Amino acid sequence: MRANFKAMIPVLAVVATLIGAPAVAEIKVGVLDFGRLMDESPQGKALIETLRTEAAGKQRELQGQATSLQAKRDKLVKDRATMTPDQISRAEKELRDGERDLGRRQQEINDDFNARRNEEMTKLQRTLIEEVRVYSKAQNFDLVVTDGVIYATTALDITPAVIAGLQSKATAPKPAAR
Repeated sequence: MRANFKAMIPVLAVVATLIGAPAVAEIKVGVLDFGRLMDESPQGKALIETLRTEAAGKQRELQGQATSLQAKRDKLVKDRATMTPDQISRAEKELRDGERDLGRRQQEINDDFNARRNEEMTKLQRTLIEEVRVYSKAQNFDLVVTDGVIYATTALDITPAVIAGLQSKATAPKPAAR
C-alpha cells in the first residue's frame, strides 16, 4: 500500500494543480503607478499650481527684504569713509539684525509651506486612493498593486484609465445650484 501511495503523489500533484488553475486564471490584477497618478491627475496638477502661486508671493516678499538689505549694505560700503564709528556700528548692527530677521522669516515661510504642502498632499492621496478603489470595483479587479512592483506589462497598468476618469470628472459640467 505504501508503494501505491508513493506512485499516486505525482498524480495528486497534477490533479491539485488542475483544480487550482481555474481559480488563479480568474483573478483580475491591475498595476498602478501612484506617483504618475499624483503628477498627471487634474487634482494633482491643480494642487501643484496652487502651491506654486502661493510660494511665488512669499518669495517676492523675501526678495524685497533681501534687496532692501543689499541696498543698506551698499550704502554702508559707500558711506563708510564719511561715517563716525558710532554710525558704522549702528549700521552694521542694523544689517546683522536685518539678516537675522530675513533668515528667520525665510525659515518660517519654508516651514509653513512644507506643512501646507504635506497637508494638501495627504488630502490628494486620500482622494486618489478612493478614486482607484471606485475604478477597481467598477472594473471588477480582484487586486490592484502599487509601489514595489519590479515589472508589469502595460496591459496590467490601470494608471492611464484612472487618470482619464479623473480628467473626465474634472471637466464634467457642474450641476447648477438651485
